[in-house]
Amino acid sequence: MEYIRKWVQALATLLSNSSWTFPVTRNIYQGPVKVLCSPGLNCYSCPAASLACPIGSIQQLLGNLRFGLEAGQYHLGLYVVGFMGVLGGFFGRMVCGWMCPFGLFQELLYKLPGRKWGVPRPLRFIKFAVLALMVFILPYAVADQFGAGEPWFCKYLCPAGTLEAGIPMLLLQPSLRQTIGWLFVNKMFWLVFFIGWSVVASRPFCRTTCPLGAFYALFARVKLVRLHWDASRCTDCRACHAVCPMGVEIDRAPEDTECITCLKCMNQACQYGAISLRIGGLELQAKQGRQRPNQSPAA
Repeated sequence: MEYIRKWVQALATLLSNSSWTFPVTRNIYQGPVKVLCSPGLNCYSCPAASLACPIGSIQQLLGNLRFGLEAGQYHLGLYVVGFMGVLGGFFGRMVCGWMCPFGLFQELLYKLPGRKWGVPRPLRFIKFAVLALMVFILPYAVADQFGAGEPWFCKYLCPAGTLEAGIPMLLLQPSLRQTIGWLFVNKMFWLVFFIGWSVVASRPFCRTTCPLGAFYALFARVKLVRLHWDASRCTDCRACHAVCPMGVEIDRAPEDTECITCLKCMNQACQYGAISLRIGGLELQAKQGRQRPNQSPAA
């Protein structure tokens, strides 16, 4: 299953970045399908991006909302929020584990040899503050003289944007190098910071900072596709703890908002069939596993 997940991640990355005319045009694609959003975090300004970033779209809508309302234009962007809500309600953070290009990038970095560290669990709450403040509040509340706001997360923090758009566009358009200032230096700092952290810790950006992951995490208790933990089959061996890339302890918190449904705990760790995949309460896949020690066949 992990092999299949890697192929799905690669395919999702390719489909989100399927415009390969940029070596000739030296610019970003702005065709008709760019109005559609990518499920994962994928920068709009990436030269190969064929889809928009949902987080960037929300900021853009909120940044222009005040100006639009004053002009009598009531464009509330319900499509973007609705699109994200449908994905969240059905998959939750499974999108992060299967369809996010920057999530795949972090996983590849973590495969590099070296000592590995955990991520302190309290840091998981930072991403909810980033979502609320940088994605929703500041783009609308802080406006310029014309009533327009800024995409705060994209402009000041997003490492995916720097990797996918900032650096490539400087290579494609050398004239842009004259505009490099403290803003680009700040974005490069965050990119280098998260790259280095991803080598020694599993998915640190996803776990601590990503606002898209925070949004999908809000649906943890209502999502249709989820992992189910069967306490009667669990031996408390904690093998599932060791393989989880998000630090989830499913036997301690079955509804953990960090779970990206990568299925490693079910397919690689649990030997007793205590973890299964369900859709809307119906069991889709379950590993039969061995019989629990001291458990009779009739139990």
